[in-house]
Amino acid sequence: HYAWSPIVERPRLQWPEDARLALCAIVALEHIEWEPPAASVQAPNLYAHLALKRPIPEFWSVSHREYGHRVGILRLIEVLEKHGLRATVAMDAMTARNYPYLVHYLADHGCEFAAHGISASRMITSRMSEDEERPYIDETIAALRQATGHAPAGWSGVEYGESARTPQLLAQAGIRYVCDWANDEQPYRMTTAAGELYALPVMVELDDVFALRDRSFGVDDYCQQLEDAFDTMYRDAAISGRVLAINLHPWLMGQPFRAEFLDAALGRMLRGAGGW
Repeated sequence: HYAWSPIVERPRLQWPEDARLALCAIVALEHIEWEPPAASVQAPNLYAHLALKRPIPEFWSVSHREYGHRVGILRLIEVLEKHGLRATVAMDAMTARNYPYLVHYLADHGCEFAAHGISASRMITSRMSEDEERPYIDETIAALRQATGHAPAGWSGVEYGESARTPQLLAQAGIRYVCDWANDEQPYRMTTAAGELYALPVMVELDDVFALRDRSFGVDDYCQQLEDAFDTMYRDAAISGRVLAINLHPWLMGQPFRAEFLDAALGRMLRGAGGW
């Protein structure tokens, strides 16, 4: 899907106003189903309390996730806006269809909408045939277009899930950039048979779910990592611009005991010039 390229051998990348480092906040607003379709695939850790062997529907996990739609998203957008960050909201089809208040709220706050699958309960995987995956992508894009009035330019897969053909199908469907690849610190063009597609690489180890839940980092340690990454990449970007894209989840980072740490970290990261 792409050519190998060492970052030090590329032409100079220049951001607007000659900024060294581009900071991108992707906010995943995803609906978890009470009981997903029998043939669908879920991430092993989707239901946080599955270790307790509670039967589906697993209300504890589902209601925990729903906190993001009811409370967390509002707090998270407020924190990001305070620091001049307009979120790219990765929204799934079920959220787009069933939460019109949030669609209008986010549009009013200048957020961009990226497609994020049908629901958090249905991943794209290599188990899908092309005849299953293509309609999945089309349904997601159609739901975002109907809800927002615009076709999304970006795609963020559920749990970064893709099959071997996903980039090709996304390009054919009119998607311009994909956020599932974690292999760089600069955007790069992907190779497709039809259409133009770029990878916007996400710093997957700074995904809040990966760090806070899966690896059990304290929120203070996590936010210190955000600052360390920003400072190091800013220094390394003296020669050519870089991008720090972080994936945040309202049900997790939108909690009142975490949001203040993110607020403080962003304040320190963006205290000087040179960040876009």
